[in-house]
Amino acid sequence: MGTFYEDNATEFFHATVDVDMTPIYEKFLPLIPHGGHILDAGCSSGRDARHFLASGYEVTAFDASRELCELASEHLGADVHCLRFEDVERQAPFDAVWACASLLHVPRAQLQEAFDRLVRAVKVGGVLYISFKLGAGERQKGGRHFTDLDESGLQELIDASGKLQLIEQWRTEDRRPDRDDTWLNALVRKASSM
Repeated sequence: MGTFYEDNATEFFHATVDVDMTPIYEKFLPLIPHGGHILDAGCSSGRDARHFLASGYEVTAFDASRELCELASEHLGADVHCLRFEDVERQAPFDAVWACASLLHVPRAQLQEAFDRLVRAVKVGGVLYISFKLGAGERQKGGRHFTDLDESGLQELIDASGKLQLIEQWRTEDRRPDRDDTWLNALVRKASSM
């Protein structure tokens, strides 16, 4: 997976940086205290982190691809950390986590641990946004690994973490004009500490 993004970072950056995510921002941001601290987990182009910063939030962003981190840092005018999900060790400093189309690259056998690390990084009462391509199972496509989830698979992931309340789960169509993927989205609230 890292090789794909290293080899295609500039192309991927330009294909995603201007995608309009407003409908999802409008669901996510009202759940966070204004000026709250958001962890953009797998920030890719930095598109979302830039929107959150411009909207008055504090943002910490990371991505596993060093090349994308450099491009996103330039786009944001702020540091983007080069980390993988297994490197996330902070305990509850964030008001929210935004994991847009990022956890889907984690193999199913490691997905629960990666998700739980993000859950631990959120304060009690904080929210997480996560999205996956709709489907069931794992696959390789274009040099990348995908773990696809349907509603029951996503609910299992959420339930296995414990201490989470589902706020909303919904489907969306890909916002990029050349794609026809269906996405499964969820907002969850951390009800108590893990």
